[in-house]
Amino acid sequence: MRRAPIEQIQHTLDAHRTFLQTGYDKGWPLCSGPMEPRSGGIIIGRTPSLEELQDFFSNDPCLLGGLVDYCFVKFVPVKHQPFMAEWVAS
Repeated sequence: MRRAPIEQIQHTLDAHRTFLQTGYDKGWPLCSGPMEPRSGGIIIGRTPSLEELQDFFSNDPCLLGGLVDYCFVKFVPVKHQPFMAEWVAS
């Protein structure tokens, strides 16, 4: 969730997206993007554990700058689109 004005966060978005790419390189996020209206963002993904997820996001430039807070919600994708079957099963 956003803590700082969006104008302040805008200055960190390039670093934030570069940081997120390191997660994409690990295969953890499926997708990410801003909420509408711009009250924060959403990342849908999977990681080996909640602890590894929290540890990873503790290095986000937006979090380190005190601009955002994270809320992690664990769920089991019981239904999904067929193109996601391999990703969900792994």
